[in-house]
Amino acid sequence: MPIDVRTALTAPPRTAGISWTAKDVILYHLGVGAGGSAATDPAELRYTLETRLHVLPGFAAVAGAGSPGVTAALTMPGIDVDLARALHAGQSLTLHRPLPPEGAATTTARIDAVYDKGNAAVLVMRTEAADADGPLWTDEAWVHLRGEGGWGGDRGPSVRPVPETGRPDRTVERTVREDQALLYRLSGDWNPLHADPEFARRAGFDRPVLHGLCTYGMTLKAVVDTLLDGDVTRVRSCATRFTGIVHPGETLRIRMWRRDGEVRATVTAVDRDDAPVLDGMTVAHA
Repeated sequence: MPIDVRTALTAPPRTAGISWTAKDVILYHLGVGAGGSAATDPAELRYTLETRLHVLPGFAAVAGAGSPGVTAALTMPGIDVDLARALHAGQSLTLHRPLPPEGAATTTARIDAVYDKGNAAVLVMRTEAADADGPLWTDEAWVHLRGEGGWGGDRGPSVRPVPETGRPDRTVERTVREDQALLYRLSGDWNPLHADPEFARRAGFDRPVLHGLCTYGMTLKAVVDTLLDGDVTRVRSCATRFTGIVHPGETLRIRMWRRDGEVRATVTAVDRDDAPVLDGMTVAHA
C-alpha cells in the first residue's frame, strides 16, 4: 500500500527554518486579487504598498515559500502517492498573534491523522510556526487521495457544516483573472495541476484549475474588507472545506453571514450556475 499509516503517524516531526520579506507578502496579496481595478484605493494599498503593509492571515500557508498543502503532505514519511491523485480537501488556520510583514520562524510539521474513506484516503497535516517571541500560527491541511483507501482504517469525522439560512449580510463577486493561478503559484505552490494542461488532464480535469488556497485567500480578504473593517488583526482563525473547482477567468460569488464572534461564508462559481466551490468557511474574530 502506498501509504504506510504507522510510519506516517509515528515519524518524528519535520522541522524547518523559514523567513519572509514584505515583497513575499505583497506577491501573495497580488495572487489573491489585491489591487485589481482599484490599485490606488487606500483600502487596497494596505495590501500592496510596503510602507502601509497589513498581512492577510492566509499568507501563513505560503510563508517562507515552502511547499504548502498537498505538495508538502506527499513528501512526509510513509506517504508515496502520485501527485495527480491528490486534491486539497480542507484547510484550517489559527493565528496566535498578527503576522509581521517581515520575519523568520521555525515550522514543525507532522501527519496528525490518516483516514480511510473507502475509495480514498485523507491525510491531515498539522504545521506549527513560532519565532523568537513564541507561537505564530497553527494550520491543518486536509488532503484527499483518490484510490488510496480501503484498508479498514478509521473513517474519521464526517460532520458537514449546517447550511446557512436567511439572507446573507453581504454578497460580493470577485473575478478570477485568467493568469491568477500563474501568479499565485509564485508564492510557493508549484503543483502543476494549476498550470500544466497535460498534468491537469492526467489528474482528471480538462484544464488547469485555481489553487484551493487561492480561493481561500480571496474569500478571507473579502470577509476582512467587508465585515471586519479591513482590519486583518481581528482574525483569530479561519477554516473551510473545498467542495469544487475554480477555473481561471470565472467569477466567484461570496456570501457572508454575521454570527456571534464569527463570519460564515460560502463561495460559488457564477459562470456554472452557482456551482459550490467552498463551503462552511468560518472566520472567528475579535
